[in-house]
Amino acid sequence: MSISAVVLSKNEEKNIKECLESLKFCNEIIVVDDFSQDDTVRIAKSSGAKVYSRRLNNDFAAQRNYALDKCSSEWILFTDADERITERLAAEIANINNQTSKDTGFYIRREDTIWGKRLKHGEFGTTLLLRLAGKDAGKWKRAVHEYWDVKGKKGQLKNPILHYPHQSLREFISAVNWHSSLHSEANLKEGKKSNIFKIILYPKLKFLNNWIIKRGFLDGTEGFVAALMMSFHSFLAWSKQWIKQQEK
Repeated sequence: MSISAVVLSKNEEKNIKECLESLKFCNEIIVVDDFSQDDTVRIAKSSGAKVYSRRLNNDFAAQRNYALDKCSSEWILFTDADERITERLAAEIANINNQTSKDTGFYIRREDTIWGKRLKHGEFGTTLLLRLAGKDAGKWKRAVHEYWDVKGKKGQLKNPILHYPHQSLREFISAVNWHSSLHSEANLKEGKKSNIFKIILYPKLKFLNNWIIKRGFLDGTEGFVAALMMSFHSFLAWSKQWIKQQEK
């Protein structure tokens, strides 16, 4: 089977080399870069990737669909610059039966490590992402928290993707602030409404779900901070949406 790997990038000079090294088993590597201002593009090109420059314009689905069109292989694997494909996962992907329908999609579990701590609980410890599918199996949808709308059967691979996000609290807060703005815009486009009850209750429920129900407390202080930050994301998203509703 032939595989194209896709990586979206924006100022990822700290991550891009290791990410691309982990994708060497693929037939081609496509990097779609949002006009990075650091050394990302040079590193990607020197690593053998095909690099395309395109504005993200706050729409991850459109960026991923653009990348899909640039791929030449039968199967497409999407990764982020702060993710790594292990040798075991690479071997598992390479050994997928050649007779498998190209409409099939595969979920891959993601293991998150934050500040040197592998999170095994909360939403960070239970993430499943549909990241591998046939080139024509479907399109990506939704500007943020995007998903690959694959029409065929779904399977799940055994080995995980390794993820190293938000390696400083400053990065975590910046990411939460940005993504909450995109999420509020997406909610408005989908006709969802914000109100005082969602602003107050949803963040609390989010925290309780991650810290208690999904047992984030077992991850110690790192698990507490992660749960608190995702609760803060919920508060910001619904608050920003309410403000935009008033402006309209």
